[in-house]
Amino acid sequence: MDDRQLLQEYIRSQSQEAFRELVARHLPMVYATAHRMVHDRQLAEDVAQNVFATLIQKAGALGASPIVGGWLYNTTRHLAMHAVRTEQRRRQREEAAVAMQPLQTADETSRILEQLEPAMTQLDETERDALVLRYFEDRSLRGVGQELGISEDAARMRVNRALDKLRTVFAGQGIPVTSVLLASVLAASTTTAVPAALSTAIMAAALAGAAAAATTATNVILTSMFGAKTIAAAVGAALLAGTAIYLVQQSQIERLKADNQNLIAQRQQSAADQETASRAAQAAKEELARLRKNNADLLRLRNEVGQLRRERAAQQAVPAAGSGQSAANPGRYISKDQLVFAGYATPEAALQSMLWGVLNGTYEQAAGALAPDFQQQELKDGKSREGFEDAKKTMPLAFKGMQIVARKTLAEDRVELKVRVDVDPTVNADLKMPPFVIEPVLKVGNEWKVAGNPRDYENQWDQDGQIQVLAK
Repeated sequence: MDDRQLLQEYIRSQSQEAFRELVARHLPMVYATAHRMVHDRQLAEDVAQNVFATLIQKAGALGASPIVGGWLYNTTRHLAMHAVRTEQRRRQREEAAVAMQPLQTADETSRILEQLEPAMTQLDETERDALVLRYFEDRSLRGVGQELGISEDAARMRVNRALDKLRTVFAGQGIPVTSVLLASVLAASTTTAVPAALSTAIMAAALAGAAAAATTATNVILTSMFGAKTIAAAVGAALLAGTAIYLVQQSQIERLKADNQNLIAQRQQSAADQETASRAAQAAKEELARLRKNNADLLRLRNEVGQLRRERAAQQAVPAAGSGQSAANPGRYISKDQLVFAGYATPEAALQSMLWGVLNGTYEQAAGALAPDFQQQELKDGKSREGFEDAKKTMPLAFKGMQIVARKTLAEDRVELKVRVDVDPTVNADLKMPPFVIEPVLKVGNEWKVAGNPRDYENQWDQDGQIQVLAK
C-alpha cells in the first residue's frame, strides 16, 4: 500500500501494522532532517518522537490525499526550530554528509547544509514534496510519481524544476552551486544513521496515547520490525573538469528492484483479497434477501393467525350471546343485561357487538368489531390493551344501557349512528357522558365495523343528510 492507503487504514481501524510501516518508511528522513537542524543526537530523537506523536493526533485532519512525506518534513522542520529556540542550544553541524564529498567542495557543502532548511521554505508545497520524496527519502522517480499521483516522466520534470528553483534560491544568497552538486548534497544529507532503538521508542510513546488498550506485544513487534532496519543511500561524487559531479546509485537500483518485487506481490495479494471480498459480499447480499423474505412471510403468517383467532373467538361467542335477537329491533332500548353479541350484519349490530366485547368479552373480541384501519391503529398503540383492561373494571359498574335513535347514510358503505348511552353517574363521578354521541360505522365486505372513536353530538347533525329516525 502507498502512504495514503496506510494512513487511511490507520485512521479507519487504528492499525498498528499500518502505523509501523509509516514509521519504517519515513523515520530516516525525519531523523536526518531533525539532526541536520538541531545538531544534537538526543534532541533529534526527541523531535522525531514528537513528529510521529503529532501524526497520530492529527491523522484524521490531514485530508483525503495528503503527501505524508511532505507533511512529516514540514512538521519536523517546525518542531526542530521550536526545539532550538526553546533549548537555546547550538548544535554541532552534521559532518557525515560533508565527509562524503571531495575536499574541494567541503566549504560549499557546509554552506549549503547550513542554509538548506531556510532555502527549502521558499519552495511551494508541491516542489518541496518532490525533493523530500526523491532525495530525503531516497525514493526512485517511479516511486515519487506513484506517491504524487503522476507519471514517472512528470515526476522527473517536477524534481528537476524544484532542484533548479532551489539552486536559484542559493544563488540569491551568494552560494553558487550546480544542480548536480546540489542533488549530491541533498542525497548525502539523509545518510545520518538512525539510532537502533529510536523506532521502538517512537512506536511505544505514540501508540500509548492513541490506543490505550494495546498490549505490550506492540513493543516486541516493533523491535523485531525495526531492530534490523538499516537505511543507507550510497552516494558518491567526483569532481570532473571543475564542475561535473556524478552520483553512484547502485544501492538505489537494488532497492528499486526489491520494491518492484514487493509491489507485484502486493498487487497479487490485493487481487486475491478483492475476489474474496466480492464473493463474501455477494453471499451476504443473498443471505440478507433470504432473511428479509422469511421475515415478511413470518409477519404475514402472524397476521393470518391473529385474524383466524379473532374470527374463531367471535364465532364461539355467538351461541352464548343469544344469536343477536336484540339487533332485530335497532331502535329499542337495550339494558346492560340484555346486551349480547349481535354479529356484524347491520351497523346497529356491529355497535352492539363492540359494546358487548368491551363489557363482557375479551380484548380480541372487542377489536374484532373494528374496521381494519381503526383496528390496526388500536393494536399498534402499546397502551390500548391496558386501557381496555381499565375499562373492563369501571364500565360494567356504571353502564346501564344504550339506544340507537337515528342513522345517517353518508354512502353505501358508510353511515353514522346517533346513540344515547345511559350511565350511572353515582358510580363514577368522573365518567360523564353527553346526551348523545355520534359513532361512525363502515361496511367491510359483507360486514359492518366500527370505524372510529365516538364524537359529541351537535344539533347540526340533524339538519342535513339522509337520516332515518329509529326511536323518539
